[in-house]
Amino acid sequence: MRSRLRIHSFPILALTALSLLFSGCGSNQPPAQQTQITTGSNEPLVISAIPDQDPEQLQRLYGKVASYLSEELGIPVEYKPVTDYTASVTAFKVGDLQLVWYGGLTGVQARLQVPGAQAIVQRDIDEKFHSVFIANTSSGISSLADLKGHTFTYGSESSTSGRLMPQYFLSKEGIAASDFKGEPGFSGSHDKTINLVTAGTFDAGVLNEQVWKSRQAEGKVDTTKVKEIHVTEAFHDYHWVLHPDTVARYGSDFAGKVQAAFTKLDPSVPEQKEILDLFGAQKFIPTSNDNYAQIEAVGLETGLIVK
Repeated sequence: MRSRLRIHSFPILALTALSLLFSGCGSNQPPAQQTQITTGSNEPLVISAIPDQDPEQLQRLYGKVASYLSEELGIPVEYKPVTDYTASVTAFKVGDLQLVWYGGLTGVQARLQVPGAQAIVQRDIDEKFHSVFIANTSSGISSLADLKGHTFTYGSESSTSGRLMPQYFLSKEGIAASDFKGEPGFSGSHDKTINLVTAGTFDAGVLNEQVWKSRQAEGKVDTTKVKEIHVTEAFHDYHWVLHPDTVARYGSDFAGKVQAAFTKLDPSVPEQKEILDLFGAQKFIPTSNDNYAQIEAVGLETGLIVK
């Protein structure tokens, strides 16, 4: 009888001790913080980007960004491509995307539809961004004034550097859509604009400076067939926009954590340099919604933004 009592008392004492041990460990962390971490770790952060370049280029870049952010933030991160600029804004509005790389115009459009959305970080080059007008070498075009009477293509209809700001700068030069030969085209992406002008499908076009310079450095521009004719004034452009739902999901300091993850990208670290190189930047810097007031004003003026 005494022996049986000792046998049964051991597991009871052991379980009691273990219970005290685990309850003691849990007391070091507030219950609310435990819930926050558990929730965040189970739900992936879905990122995306406007499809302004070749899809394979985008998949390569944002696949690396997703892996980097997952490691830095300690949560699953997924890249989800979208079909066009409008789709990226719609998906952000309904909460299917939580962190999106937008151009200036689409970023403003997205934030106006989602109160509390934040522009949190941009590349160093986006603080003073430019658009580049290009022309087919056989077109005889050498300046903006020469565009009159020729065929012309923008990029996407919702592109900041491929449509909104170039249209604004053309209007300042007294050039309207009616001055072109036929209606201006919309290529859909900066890479396609280069291809269409090179092929002579359009006499001239406009695209963002970073893609133009990158494709030249990669040897993908045939300078015997296409040339640069004008660089615009500077404006703010691309930036990451964060959905306000992420605060409830990952914590009140999540925007700061995402911002820090981007601004700490270091070109001396090979894996991080690759990301910066693909973005065409030396570093990322903090930004805010206020930096895109000009974009909003021009968008309202041209009717591309409607409140």
